[in-house]
Parts: sequence; structure tokens; C-alpha cells
Amino acid sequence: MDTLARKALPAIAAGAGSQVAARPATISETGLSHTFLDELLVKHLHASGALTLRHLTERLALSGSIVEALLGFLRRDGRAEVHPARGSDPSILYALTDKGRAMALEALARSGYVGPAPVPLEQYAAVIRAHTVHGLVTTRQSMQAAFADVVLRESLLDQIGAALNSGRAIFIYGPPGTGKTYITRRLARVLGSTTLVPYAVSVNENVMQVYDPILHRRVENSRQPSSAANSSNVLLEYGHDPRFVQCVRPFVMAGGELTMDMLGVRYDRASRTYEAPLQFKANNGLLMIDDLGRQRVEAVDLLNRWIVPMEEQQDYLSIGSGVHFSVPFDLVLVFSTNMDPRALADEAFMRRIGYKIAFDALRPDEYAAIWQQTCVALGLECEQRTVEFAMTELHAGMQVPLLACHPRDLLCIARDQMAYLNESGLIGPASISRAWQSYFVHLKSSAKTSADVERGSST
Repeated sequence: MDTLARKALPAIAAGAGSQVAARPATISETGLSHTFLDELLVKHLHASGALTLRHLTERLALSGSIVEALLGFLRRDGRAEVHPARGSDPSILYALTDKGRAMALEALARSGYVGPAPVPLEQYAAVIRAHTVHGLVTTRQSMQAAFADVVLRESLLDQIGAALNSGRAIFIYGPPGTGKTYITRRLARVLGSTTLVPYAVSVNENVMQVYDPILHRRVENSRQPSSAANSSNVLLEYGHDPRFVQCVRPFVMAGGELTMDMLGVRYDRASRTYEAPLQFKANNGLLMIDDLGRQRVEAVDLLNRWIVPMEEQQDYLSIGSGVHFSVPFDLVLVFSTNMDPRALADEAFMRRIGYKIAFDALRPDEYAAIWQQTCVALGLECEQRTVEFAMTELHAGMQVPLLACHPRDLLCIARDQMAYLNESGLIGPASISRAWQSYFVHLKSSAKTSADVERGSST
């Protein structure tokens, strides 16, 4: 789909989830086979013992009528049975027979997945396309609102905002400490609306886990009943398909720890489960490759991995015993590096990048504004001349550029040292001088005592 066509798609409102992910009312509407659902149900009973209908509907994320149909078949087949109610709870309990336990063990030997029923790949792809991140339009007003409390040059703000509308990858570069990562994180605010993330996706009935509570921020839907004591939960009659979780559009970041295997479907032999790759989990959101060039994989190999997805808006993966499939590649892809971009990618790759945006040192007025903001955020008071002293005597004297990270780092060190020395009052030039000595590495040579100053901490 070309960029103009994507722009014609409207943004999906948070309450419209049920229109693109309707609740299945029958087994056939789940898109999964009767046998697959039978095996998933017996695995739940095997893991938990006896369960009520309500608990099974919650764990399988299926309607009560579907679960009742599955239980009816398993009972007739001699694999499940009814147990008497326990204590004051009148609910009927379902448990496995010996035949059912044998079935569960066979199913677990093939797949260790025990969770909500997965969504077939075709249904997942339809939801991703309906919630496309490229259907959102970023304006100067929305960027200014998202960065109202951030000191950011207007020309840079406009570049980033326009890049979000391009539907293409973004390459951010500049020295460490210039705020590349911090600013990119803030872009999640611009993306705004929510999306639907499946607990798991089924590819030829191989189950791949997608929802990650570390990466995906769940949004509670007040329309959907959530009380475990409410027996009407078995009806699951409100909102979207409960096999999906309504989440804030994801922001996924990978830095120096990134390896090529993290970009493919991963199989855990111990649990016998599959896990979706990072870019899959970032669909409908933003994926940032931070510190490009410092990964344990060659930068050229990492960049080459993205050429086809960027061109075709499709990613090609494999799962199980050679099962290959494609999924939408619907995300804002951001590369960030402290290195010279020309040393990382050739001209052919750089042409595929929509925007190359440089982050550089601050102007004095920008540095002073960040200094003031940091003082307010940390609850510190500074003498008026302190920031001027830092810029003219320390930064200029030692030829250290004014970077966005410096105010917070220096002020935090000054605060720590004042607490240690039991000092109170305003932070003055003397406190900042002490902080400067601890923050930077001062290299001395035998030829001269004036040192080359290098950053002593990473940002």
C-alpha cells in the first residue's frame, strides 16, 4: 500500500475495537479447529485441576456458549467429567478423566502454550490494517502539545513531525547526550490513540505469543465486565474480541543488546512455546533501534534485515517446521546512532530512509532553559549566575559542547555532594565546579597538565 493510500485510512477510535475484532459466537467464528480448542481446554484443566465454566471462559477468552460446546463434546467423549461444587460456591466444576489427562499430556508434548485462545493470522492482519499507524496525521499543533514541556528547537520539531507523516523510516544521528532517545520516547504521545494486541497468534495452529506486559501498556475498558464474581462474565457480551488486549500504541526500543535472533520467531525448548519478534510486537506503534552500530551484530546485516519490510510493508517470518508466513509491517521505524551514518550504511540503503535528522549541541538560551526546568523538576534552587558560570567558565573553558544531558547530570551530582557535606542553600558555582570534576574524566599527560576532557557517563 502506498503512502497516499495509507493516509486515506481514518484513525480507529478506542471504542471501535468491536467493529474490527468482533466477538466470536461459535467455534467456527474463532477461526480455530474444534480439535485445537479441545486440546487447549484440556491443557487448562490439566494445569489447574477442576475449574468452573466462568474460570474457563476467562482463561480461554472465549464466550460461555463456545466453552460449553467444547465441554459437552469432551464429556461425551469421556475426557471430562463434572465434580460436585465445593463449599458455599454452587458453581459446577469440570475436571479431566484419565482419558482426558492422557490427551492433555499428548497436547503438551506438541505445544506448551496454555493461555487465551489465539487469533488466526488472517484476523490479526485485518486488525493491524484497520488500526494502521500510518492512518494517523501528525500536525504542528499535535507536536507542540506533546512537547510543550520540552525544550526543543522548532525547526527540529517540524522535521520530526513531518517525518511521522511520511510512512517511511527515520534516521536520527548526533553526538551522545543530545536527547535523541528522550525525544523519540516522547513520540509515543503524538501517536495518541489505542490499538488491539492479541495475547497470541495462530499460524497453521502453531501458537506464537504476542502480548508482552513489559512492552504493551494495557488500557482498561470500562464497558467490559471485569469482576470475577459476576457470573454474567461467561456471556462476554460487551466490547471487542477478548482474545485481544486494548493497549496504548506500543513503543519498543532495542539497543546494544539487539541480536538477529530477536527479529525472528523464537522457540523456547524448555516451555515448548513460540514468541513473536520485536517488530511484530511493535506493530501499530513505533520501533526504535537505539545505539545503531554498537550491537553484537554487524550494522550492515541489521540494516539489510529491514530493506524488504520497509519497501513492501510486509515482514516475512517462519515458525515451526519450516512454516513460512508474512505479516503486516505497520510501524514507525526509527534508527538512532552516535556514529557517522556514512560509516554504517551505503547510499542505496540511505535512499530508502525518508528522513535523516541531525541532533546537535544546544544554543546557550536552550541550555539555560533546560537548566531552569531541571531545577524546578528536582526541587533545587540555584544562584542566577550558576548557569552562566557553567556555560562560560566550564563548558567554554574546557571546550565541551552544551548538550541536553548536562544540566540534569551536573545538578544531580551537585545535590548529592551537598547532602554529603551537609550543606544547604542555593547551588552556586562552587557546587557546580565540584560536580564537574566528578562528572568528566580529566586525562593528564606528561607534556601538559591541561587535559582533554571526555564524558565520564553515558546517556
